[in-house]
This record gives sequence, C-alpha cells and structure tokens, in this order.
Amino acid sequence: MSDVLLVEDDDTLREALAYLLRREGHDVRAAADGPAALDAFAQRQPDVILLDLMLPGVDGAEVCRRVRRQSDVPILILTAKNAEADIVLGLELGADDYVTKPFSTPELLARVRSAIRRGRPRATAAPDPEPLTACGVSLDVERHRATVDGVEVTLPLKEFQLLELLLRNAGRALTRRQLVDRVWGSDYVGDTKTLDVHIRRLRAKIEPDPAHPRRLLTVRGLGYRMEDD
Repeated sequence: MSDVLLVEDDDTLREALAYLLRREGHDVRAAADGPAALDAFAQRQPDVILLDLMLPGVDGAEVCRRVRRQSDVPILILTAKNAEADIVLGLELGADDYVTKPFSTPELLARVRSAIRRGRPRATAAPDPEPLTACGVSLDVERHRATVDGVEVTLPLKEFQLLELLLRNAGRALTRRQLVDRVWGSDYVGDTKTLDVHIRRLRAKIEPDPAHPRRLLTVRGLGYRMEDD
C-alpha cells in the first residue's frame, strides 16, 4: 500500500479523488489548504503528493518549495487545462509532473503509479570514483554536488539526474525519448513539456548565456547533446 498526500481545496473534487485512490489500494491523507498539507507532510512523508497550486493559507507553490527543501518525494501538480504558466511554475519549483483538470481516472491513476515507482529506492551501481566533467561542468555523483567553472550550483534531483545522463554521454546526441525514459522512466505517461522545462532550467545554471547555449545543445528534430569540451 502506498501513502498518498492529496492537497486540494475543492471539497467535491478532493473527496472524489480520495475515493478513487483508496479504491486503487492507496492510503490517502487529504488536506484542504497549505498549512494542513505541510503539517501532514511533517508528520509522515508520503510516497507521492498530489498538489493543487491554488490553495488558501499557503499556496501550492510555497508548499512545493518547502517540501523540496527537505525531500525528493514525487510531486504531481494538479492544474487547470491549458494553464501553462502554472505547469511551468510547478516544474520549476521542483515538481516531477503535472495532471490537467479535467483528467480521466485511468490517466490520473497511471501517473500516480508511475510516480510512486520512480520514487522508490532502487539498487544502484558503485559510485563513480571521479566526477563526470565536460565543458567546465563537473558532477560528483557520490556527493550529489555540481560545479560550473569551479562554482558550486544547486540542482534538484531530476535536474541532477538529467545532467548526469547528458555528461555520461557527452558528445553524443540523445533523443527526447531516451532522456525521458532514463530520467522519468519508460512507463512515464506525460508529454515532453516536463523535459523542456528541465532543460531550460539546466541551461540557466550551466550556460554563460542561456539564450545562446554552447554547452547543452539542441539537436533539431532529435533531442539534446552535451558538448564534449
């Protein structure tokens, strides 16, 4: 049984979602506002958080920001259809994915299952003895540290994983599908907007001029490539 923290201020929608998730076998804790969500998180870390951004008390963006300071728990943003600004904001604050309202029950449940699988600890290979380095960007995988031209930068988990994959394949073009499969999992059911936002966030941190990247390049019609010095 997985622990789901559902944060939604609409009573009718919250009750309906809680019912669906419990029927699926999840243990659901529900919160109607930001302070209640933070209290529930502090009491017990869930396996996944479903988070509406428009909340009373403390809004969803601030909830996401505070949770991310403490945990890499998967966060799925619940947002209105075509609310692109909300989607981008949520992803930039560290959310892993989003679901647009109205959504189908199979889609929601599939994304929750996928997020929970991605969030569970997996056996990993022995850490790399040396940092991964290319074009002035260095990644110490064992210590979860990243530096750009010798200056340490902070990377959320998904950005770190994406940069690690690009550095391991420096000089080689990786397709969008390869990047999504390796970082978000082959069972990921969302679109590629999530990848685009994370690439943009990475460029803002590793490029001298993000508008004209020279380290993390777009391979038109294919995907992305990290330059190899």
